[in-house]
Amino acid sequence: MVSSYERELRAVLAGTPDGVRAVTRSCSQLEKAKAMQVVQRPFLVVRAAGSGIEGSGDIVALRGDLCFPIEVKTTKNKKLYLSGRTSDQLKALEKEGERCGLLPLYAQRLKGVRGDSWRIFKVDIENLTGRLALLSRRIPSLPLTSGGRPMLDWEQGMPLHRFLALTCRPSDEAPLEPLLDIGQRSAGKKSANNSSGPQCNEAKSDTDSKNSNPTGNELFEKALARADALEKKAVAEELQFAAKISQTPTTPTIPSDESSPSPSPSPAPAQDGNDPFFKSEKAQPKGKNWLNLFQQ
Repeated sequence: MVSSYERELRAVLAGTPDGVRAVTRSCSQLEKAKAMQVVQRPFLVVRAAGSGIEGSGDIVALRGDLCFPIEVKTTKNKKLYLSGRTSDQLKALEKEGERCGLLPLYAQRLKGVRGDSWRIFKVDIENLTGRLALLSRRIPSLPLTSGGRPMLDWEQGMPLHRFLALTCRPSDEAPLEPLLDIGQRSAGKKSANNSSGPQCNEAKSDTDSKNSNPTGNELFEKALARADALEKKAVAEELQFAAKISQTPTTPTIPSDESSPSPSPSPAPAQDGNDPFFKSEKAQPKGKNWLNLFQQ
């Protein structure tokens, strides 16, 4: 039987706007902007027949040169230890990944948490090529217990919105070329420069021949540097998009009500000389002056 959380993940990877909004309802504007990129570049999500066939995972996400068998796990605790049947599932995923050159993933859903409640882990595969090899460098592996056995730890996984931003960038802005293409282009440029330039001595020709055949590590480092630059550019654009969405006045203005009566100032205390019921001692007649007053 398909769980509601598995259907939730399928709706997100398939790029349905309602599914993405439901998962990112309590996320920040930046996280929502990253997750919504899957709407423009969705996956074809297929549920494995029987949902548990050896090495196929629960669902399979397909698009272009990307293919991810995904094993879905829902937990109440942040840590899930793989033993027994779950350990056999992991071994089957590793076997099929090595045999077919795929990148199997684990998707852990933590119950009762706000924000992005999904975390993504990869199963370590050695013979990956092309874009899967580059993506594998950025997705965290399954953490290990003190005894060296793989496990799931929600806090160490990649949030789902970051995974979507990594795999669903616009194709015209952030392509991740395979290492072979980068090596061929760099070698072609150097050979063209050498053929067009003047004739050089033997020492310089030896140096150029070494540079025209870069090692695999050099090609890999160039690809990683280019991917990092593209990732920074994508994050900057996502920040700009989130800023446009969240353009709301930060300090609400309180309208002034001129018709409301302003409190009247309290009356100043009357002076001693002006108060008819309070006379100062100097103003009061004393002694015989009272008699003169009555006589008049």
